[in-house]
Amino acid sequence: MAQDYGQYTSEQITVLEGLEPVRKRPAMYIGNTDARGLHHLFVEVVDNAVDEALSGFCNAIDVTWHSDNSLSVRDNGRGFPVDIHAGTGLPGLTVAMTRLHAGGKFEGKSYKFSGGLHGVGVSVVNALSEWLEVQVRRDGKIYFQRYERGEPVTDLLVIGKCPKGETGCTVRWLVDSQIFARIEYSEETLLARLRDVSYLTPGLCLTYTHEASGRSHVFLHEGGLSAFVEHLNRAKEALHRVVHFFRRREEDEVEVDVALQYNDGFQENILTFANNIYTADGGFHLSGFKTALTRVLNTYARKSGELKEKDPSLQGEDVREGLTAILAVRLRNPQFEAQTKVRLNNPEIEGIVNSIVGEGLTEFLEQNPAAAKRIIAKALTAARARDAARKAAEAIKRANALDGGGLPGKLADCIEKDPARAELFLVEGESAGGSAKQGRDRRYQAILSLRGKPLNVEKARLDRALDNLEIRSLITALGTGINLSGNGNGKEEEEDLSDARKAKFDLSRLRYDRIIIMTDADVDGAHIRTLLLTFFYRYMQPLIEEGHVYLAKPPLYKITVGKKVEYAWNDAERERKQKEIGRNAYVQRFKGLGEMDARELALTTMDAERRILQRMELEDAAGADEIFSVLMGDKVEPRREFIESNARLVKDLDV
Repeated sequence: MAQDYGQYTSEQITVLEGLEPVRKRPAMYIGNTDARGLHHLFVEVVDNAVDEALSGFCNAIDVTWHSDNSLSVRDNGRGFPVDIHAGTGLPGLTVAMTRLHAGGKFEGKSYKFSGGLHGVGVSVVNALSEWLEVQVRRDGKIYFQRYERGEPVTDLLVIGKCPKGETGCTVRWLVDSQIFARIEYSEETLLARLRDVSYLTPGLCLTYTHEASGRSHVFLHEGGLSAFVEHLNRAKEALHRVVHFFRRREEDEVEVDVALQYNDGFQENILTFANNIYTADGGFHLSGFKTALTRVLNTYARKSGELKEKDPSLQGEDVREGLTAILAVRLRNPQFEAQTKVRLNNPEIEGIVNSIVGEGLTEFLEQNPAAAKRIIAKALTAARARDAARKAAEAIKRANALDGGGLPGKLADCIEKDPARAELFLVEGESAGGSAKQGRDRRYQAILSLRGKPLNVEKARLDRALDNLEIRSLITALGTGINLSGNGNGKEEEEDLSDARKAKFDLSRLRYDRIIIMTDADVDGAHIRTLLLTFFYRYMQPLIEEGHVYLAKPPLYKITVGKKVEYAWNDAERERKQKEIGRNAYVQRFKGLGEMDARELALTTMDAERRILQRMELEDAAGADEIFSVLMGDKVEPRREFIESNARLVKDLDV
């Protein structure tokens, strides 16, 4: 039979040259073109400079956020090569900036350890920038080249002189508005990366300047990972001094740097890095660390008599409760999951880390019996609480089954059964809940009314939280279950599997694509929002990571003149609208959702065509953990310091 190929011939095959693939499919190289991808470009340029520091050629990096919204990174490393590249006939700088998979890190001769492996990082930044300029300082000269949307628009020029021994380069770029819908940098995200690098590279001085405001920061931490852990634990009571050990395996060309400390809290916080790159999803190095931790503490507990022969072994979540740890590995040929480098996929590193952490931790426990006793006691208490939490979670499931369908009585569900089209509003109080139920579109909007404040899980173990009616209702309504270990991310290693996993978090069972926290615009409403976000972050973190959690933004003001009504969401908008409709306008400040009738609430806050939602995103894991600990933990002094240092940033203060 004759085949109809639909006119599919070689003419339909497109060959993308140079940096065209990056501009056609940017998400393949930077993950996405939203805020995360925008900041990934910054990370790529900074990491290039950090690679120079890791190789011993750089000790200073200067970052500037310029008034025109461009960024620049200046280092005192060796600078890009400017001699002619034999294979292309172009200067080395031009090759590195305009060709994918071109770089000095493939052979391992110029860099012992580096984060850039594919030779695409800085060329991707170039491709996705409206313009990019590079200055190179080498051989007593200052070289310059400018690119626009990846293409060189000048030759490599000599524009000046520098001292004979001075080397380094400056990369400045303005990202392309044709690629990124919103070009809005987060200063917190920029500073978080520089802070992490300073801890991971002791002796490296990083400076940051915000040109428009004149703000500046200097990061220099000689204490390395020990100082990093102390910083993360500053809002908690530590059980012992920081354990810090560094090992180099010459035969494997691997370095392992570990710092850890237990505190009296209930959450675990383990950050992992490979060649100074934050591996958000862990990998084989994290597996090796977790396995060693569980093995060593069980061995010590039995040897010391804290665990009897008949007692069950401690599980992974037991020995990680209250643990803050930083694990940084450096290896010759790291294999990352993708260009965004969120997971380390080198199987050989698992055994190496397991061995090194096992040796270092065993040595610490044997030399510090008092600290060891406190750590084992905490793990044993965590094991008992885990068992209680498991039983409570199973009790919730049994009760749901007996109820028939298992949905809480305070939930006004929607008709839509496809989770991708459904959304759940979490509303405080019966009054606001009543208005929300009347004003919703019941086809796809569900309402869960919360009475009273949910428990602060930062100060309590999950077994106590599961006794809280509001949290039980929330868990049941969402349908995902929870992560009983308390680290929130639901990404467990094989050694963690236990009876507690019967109630583990499962994102595929989520009943609503959007979970919208809708609370009053006052102090109590803000507190309830924070309590709910703390619970989601600690026990349902994928909800935030995958973009399912939103804050509703109800208007703050109602402006009325006769029958004309306007709403304003901030003071500037209120002033503008008052001027537009007259100073005879009556202005009402909404303090609670209950002050709106059902029509007003639907019109301003719930209608998908008019409402304003703020999606919660997790950009800086270390920073997020720190802020929850500071704001919701037991220590008062760090909270006072935070309030004093950030008071100037407060908007719409409720007095």
